Amino acid sequence: MSRVVVLDYGSGNLRSAERALRRVGADVEVTADHRAALAADGLVVPGVGAFGACMAGLRSVRGPRIIGERLAGGRPVLGICVGMQALFERGVEHGVTDEGCGEWPGTVERLHADVLPHMGWNTVRAPSNSQFFAGLDEDARFYFVHSFGVRKWELEADGPFAPPLVTWAHHGEDFVAAVENGPLWATQFHPEKSGDAGAHILRNWLNTL
Repeated sequence: MSRVVVLDYGSGNLRSAERALRRVGADVEVTADHRAALAADGLVVPGVGAFGACMAGLRSVRGPRIIGERLAGGRPVLGICVGMQALFERGVEHGVTDEGCGEWPGTVERLHADVLPHMGWNTVRAPSNSQFFAGLDEDARFYFVHSFGVRKWELEADGPFAPPLVTWAHHGEDFVAAVENGPLWATQFHPEKSGDAGAHILRNWLNTL
């Protein structure tokens, strides 16, 4: 059974993430303890609310350092919703720019759509070689709740490393719905609220640990 830490930095969806991971077979601990977060087979970084508030919470528990140390050692990290957004260089909300963890270049910004927030079920366009979405039909739907997202993917393949696999969704315009980049995976949608399809991708992630 894989040991997974859900990083506790005050985010509102900690327990739902914990329950969803337990249902698919993980041994889960919700904690801000630095040593536990580094030692776990997998680290989950959840997130709801404003980008700036989530980054403040992450910094309060040394979250960016924990994420960076794990990735330097090739240890898996999964970001969810604002936990995914925090992995990018910066977020711009209501004219205020906040610095993110900087694991990927790019900006989290308000989507160009007639109706916001984007709330409800959406299909996604995953690469054919995705491990995250392996075994799911193309019409599988996932639950989104957000007004901000990454509208442009900026990281390209470098040298001998495999290029990141980027999954897209559409609400008014295309935006990044999920990323697979070595040990760093993330989703803009909430797998813990996405029923059987969400459980399936969490199980796919666990199988990589």
